[in-house]
Amino acid sequence: MRRLITKLTGRGVARRAAEWLIATAGLTGVLAGGPAWGQSGGPTVGGCPALPADNVWNARIDTLPVHPLSDSYVGTIGRAATLHPDFGAGTWNGGPIGIPYTTVPGTQARVRVSFDYASESDPGPYPIPANPPIEGGAASSGDRHILIVDRDACKLYELYDAYPQPDGSWHAGSGAIFDLTSNALRPAGFTSADAAGLPILPGLARYDEVATGQILHALRFTAPVTQRAYLWPARHYASSNTSLTVPPMGLRVRLKAGFDISSFPPRVQVILTALKRYGMILADNGSSWFVSGVPDSRWNDDELVTWFRRVPGDAFEAVDESSLMVSAGSGQVTTGAPPPTYTLTVYVYGSGTVTSTPTGIRCSTGACGTGFPAGTVVKLTPSGGLFRRWVGACTGSGSCVIPMTGNRWVVPVFAP
Repeated sequence: MRRLITKLTGRGVARRAAEWLIATAGLTGVLAGGPAWGQSGGPTVGGCPALPADNVWNARIDTLPVHPLSDSYVGTIGRAATLHPDFGAGTWNGGPIGIPYTTVPGTQARVRVSFDYASESDPGPYPIPANPPIEGGAASSGDRHILIVDRDACKLYELYDAYPQPDGSWHAGSGAIFDLTSNALRPAGFTSADAAGLPILPGLARYDEVATGQILHALRFTAPVTQRAYLWPARHYASSNTSLTVPPMGLRVRLKAGFDISSFPPRVQVILTALKRYGMILADNGSSWFVSGVPDSRWNDDELVTWFRRVPGDAFEAVDESSLMVSAGSGQVTTGAPPPTYTLTVYVYGSGTVTSTPTGIRCSTGACGTGFPAGTVVKLTPSGGLFRRWVGACTGSGSCVIPMTGNRWVVPVFAP
């Protein structure tokens, strides 16, 4: 790396650039053969697939047609209401912000669970460890979701309104067990641990995914009023409202392609890019445009809240994903696995800015990156300051073009 920079920039600038690169956290990924911002591949959790690659949660919907009732649905949820992260690093009312989950081995002891909605719940038993993470904390009076992945059997166990009992058993409002290797949906009309009858964990934003530079699945969100109806892949409704202007459970929305996210922080760009490509699925009643995620001490709460507020409800549109359905009882989509996404990482050295066409990268300090579909031709343009040379995937001293045939990294060298 140091010799390459010397050849392209001159010894003095090369020395300073190399020292800066070595001090950059992302360089570890470069030297290992791939950028720290992300690798391609389908979503996983606990060493298991987060549902099959051809599952509707993992299907890109950025080219699907707009739903004919999109304007009505968005208006009901709230055009002026803004996106909000229902997850973070801190606490709220004494509990972590978000919906936590845990993984257990196949040898984890199973316990009995009784249910309020027993006829629509999977009887179990459930592999609940001692002191499992509970949404809102152990003292919470909220939804109290418990999510557990059996990492040996690749099964997902989810409970709603779960409370421990004196005899060692648990009581919950409802519960569901999902085979993470299967596209099978719940029976029609059945709830799960979520109002829409869907699994919760596959729709959560996780920090580890954001750290790789890409989220490869749809996210879960809530709306204040829902319809007494559901759309595939949802299986259940939780409303008596029959107005056709009210969104049904299972509605898929996406961030409009023309909404400019280039000025957003890199971590937020990863989430918003996923909302353009994979969208969000309406899964429960709640506040407008609240996006679900896993609590993690590495989130930056101020960053998330501040920048999410810059995304109004009017920036979303509902899509018609009915063309993807293979059968009503399956989450499998007709298009198969989503196309691979490759990450382009830019490490800016010196004083200047680099922007991309298509949009996605606007980097003026340190490292930033985003994913582009395989085959995308990305043009990078330097501006501001005194631009010297490219290092890595680009050469020369002007704009550069990079075909995304794999993960790529590039260093634009500006005068310090």
